[in-house]
Amino acid sequence: MNTLSFRIILTLSLCLTARLTAQTTDENATKDSLYVAEVQREAQPAKVLHAEPLYIDLIRDLGARKGEREWNVGVGISDHDDHDAYIALVEYEWAPIDRLGLEVELPFSFYYPTTDGTNAPGSKLNSVKMAAQYSFFVSEKLKTSMAIGYIQEFELNEFKRYDKSKVFTGNVYNPFFVAAKRWGNNFHTLVYTGPQFVHHFGHDHLETVWQINSNVHYMIPGTRNFIGIEFNKELHKSDFDMTIRPQMRVGITDKTLIGIVTGIPIARENERFSTFLRLIYEPGH
Repeated sequence: MNTLSFRIILTLSLCLTARLTAQTTDENATKDSLYVAEVQREAQPAKVLHAEPLYIDLIRDLGARKGEREWNVGVGISDHDDHDAYIALVEYEWAPIDRLGLEVELPFSFYYPTTDGTNAPGSKLNSVKMAAQYSFFVSEKLKTSMAIGYIQEFELNEFKRYDKSKVFTGNVYNPFFVAAKRWGNNFHTLVYTGPQFVHHFGHDHLETVWQINSNVHYMIPGTRNFIGIEFNKELHKSDFDMTIRPQMRVGITDKTLIGIVTGIPIARENERFSTFLRLIYEPGH
């Protein structure tokens, strides 16, 4: 092959590669635009597409529309110094009116000792959780949503103590604030924060724990799939704990998604790595 032929073939190859790259970029941009438009239909109340964190999830989508509903089943395991903790939850969330989300959740904890078992907690249904969330600001132009909400937890005793003492052991009062913004079509940020006031029966005082959760996600073009990272922070008196949770969400069917989360604690006492799996089912509405 002479030098002129080689130059012609090389030039054609570079032009074809550039064209295919531009075409792929255009296709992704088109998919993103179509998917965002599907969520933010003008015929319905305003709603902005946001990526929802998988570990500290929202009560309902920000800007929820009447009739939306969702089932969640979660399972996870965390490694402690003297025991393993297995968690499971079942929750149902729905929107009775536009912008208002309601939720009922049953979280369970099961503990298995890894040493002599003397310090392992007893397995239990942790609480009955009831929650509400109202999106008071939704701007499709600014790609921003804000909401306030409240979670009421009725804490329960260990299973083995049901016949010896009270079933309910206390209350947790948890008001919270959420702000989320989408940057372009793919990048999403969200902040979820608020105090938890813990009241154990038999005590006159309230323990206050501040939660400051933030996350960043990248949504795969034209899908509901995403990868991201969640930073769960707690402040109790002078004690600060943070767990970093890399995560991903994948759509299995049009109505079913699965989320996978890994927990990496930063200087957290007694707890090491953890994993969490969330199955999400959204019936038609």
